[in-house]
Parts: sequence; C-alpha cells; structure tokens
Amino acid sequence: MKDPVQALHAIQARITAAERLNNRPSGSVNLLAVSKAHSAADIRVVFGAGQRMFGESYLQEALTKIEVLAGQHVEWHFIGPIQSNKTRGIAEHFSWVHSVDRLKIAQRLSAQRPYRLPPINICIEVNISGEASKSGVPPAEALALARELSRLPRLRLRGLMTIPPACNDYEKQRGNFRRLRELRDTLNQAVPGLDTLSMGMTDDLEAAIAEGSTLVRVGSGIFGKRGT
Repeated sequence: MKDPVQALHAIQARITAAERLNNRPSGSVNLLAVSKAHSAADIRVVFGAGQRMFGESYLQEALTKIEVLAGQHVEWHFIGPIQSNKTRGIAEHFSWVHSVDRLKIAQRLSAQRPYRLPPINICIEVNISGEASKSGVPPAEALALARELSRLPRLRLRGLMTIPPACNDYEKQRGNFRRLRELRDTLNQAVPGLDTLSMGMTDDLEAAIAEGSTLVRVGSGIFGKRGT
C-alpha cells in the first residue's frame, strides 16, 4: 500500500530535478494533487505534509470533502468535464477550473461566481491530439474562445490545459506538450496575461516541465490507485 507522504516527497523530488535539468527556476512548477476518488482522510494526510492544492473531477464527491475539510485552507481545483447543471457548485466552491471548453459553461461560471469571492481562475482545455474520446476545444478554436472568456467579469483567464494521449516515448510526450506551449504563446499575443500551462501527470511530468509546464496534475503517483 502506497505511503502518500513518501509518494508526495518523491513526486516533489522529480519536479525539482526536472526544473534543474531544464534550467527552470526552483518553484516554477506547482503540484496539483489529484484527489478524485480518494477520501477526505487521504487528503488530510497529504495536506499535513504541506500540500495545499487538490484537484477534483466529480462535483458531489468534491462537495462532501470540501465540507469535511472546511477551515483547512485547501485550494480546490476542478479538473473534470463540466455539465451545465454543475456550474453553480463549482463557481461557489473552487478557486480554479481547468476544464472549460465551451463559452456557455464559462458564462455560467461567471454569472454564478459569488461576489464575496475573487474571480475564478480559468484554464481552457485543449484537445491537442484531436482524439474523439476526449474533451477540449480544438486548437484552431482556442483563440476565439479565449477572446470571449477574457471579457467575462467574474473569471480570470490564466492559460491552457491538456490531457495528451498516453505514451511512453519521451520525445513524443514533449511534442504534444510543445504544441500546447506554442498555442499559449500565440494566444498571448492577442489575449495577454496567460501565465499557466496545466500539463503533465504521473507518467509524463518530466516531459511537460521540459516544455514549460507551470502546473502538473498527479493522482496515482501520490495516492496510488483507488482501493490500493
């Protein structure tokens, strides 16, 4: 059974090593612990080891954990597909949303974001590989969506997110992440201020960091597989 604290430290060491190898400043890559399908007790253990950013994909499951951990100063990130009837709960309880790929969803998040909270941080999810089975806006449509999102008052457009195809080839991994970085750079010319590349997971975070990732999303590498 995986010790999540030891696993967290191992992932942090991998991130630090990749930063050094690629001449990235120390601390330039944030770690999002993907806690979906894991309990509030699991999160509490990793939180106790210093981790503050946690990612969830299923709203009802997340809301239970958010309630249990209220007052712990957890920074909650929503990273899953978004249905229209889930936007209010996301807008009211999350600091970040990584998976926006439709204007309608962004409009609802903006309209439903409470004024007592700061604007919600948004990443556009890009289907960089064009896989039919995956969510995300096609790269060719990202600029138009970014322009629309940048006008919404209760959102802060921060950057792009992608989930590339599973691949064990380091250079192919880098190629997918490079395309997202180049797209972000292109968008920044029209919509300045995009500072976030949410890309890289347990098996490819080194390639993502080499291509400029600012946030890697790690679940099984910290918590293990569900039920293990």
